[in-house]
Amino acid sequence: MSLAFTLDPAVTPALRDGILDLWADVSNAGGSVGFVPPVTADDIRPELVKHFVAMTEGRTRLLVGLDESGTVAATAFLTFNTHRLMTHWVWLYTVMVHPRHQGRGYGRDLLAAAEEAARGLDGIEAIRLTCRGGNGLERFYGSCGYKEVGRVPGAIRVAPGDDRDDIFMLLHLG
Repeated sequence: MSLAFTLDPAVTPALRDGILDLWADVSNAGGSVGFVPPVTADDIRPELVKHFVAMTEGRTRLLVGLDESGTVAATAFLTFNTHRLMTHWVWLYTVMVHPRHQGRGYGRDLLAAAEEAARGLDGIEAIRLTCRGGNGLERFYGSCGYKEVGRVPGAIRVAPGDDRDDIFMLLHLG
């Protein structure tokens, strides 16, 4: 089975709750998506609301992957750069695949769907993302065509005494 990806799905209560559940499950499994365990959907809700506001304002696009049962299994947010000299690339944020689906190639499928979506956006030539060091994420993104273009040592404090690098990755679309 594969995931069915949709760009800009209608935001329904079911979709909202599905994203909240996904985000909490990924975070609680140790995923590097802005939180450290333990978290609940209520902890994450304010961040999701920020994404929804940016979507309403036309600054962000949502990509969702649904599994065969119609459950939210993967997400990524494509966010336009607002600096007038950098509007030729987008940020990719909150890249997640549910832990029960990991190891099946769905992460690669999600990145391929994000690349396809970005190619369909006027004037976009590249995708940038950041990832937390210490989990091998840069190797995964590298295997999907992204290049490491920068690193800030110890910029992410996961816990006292546990600082991780903030790694910048870039995928040229040309």
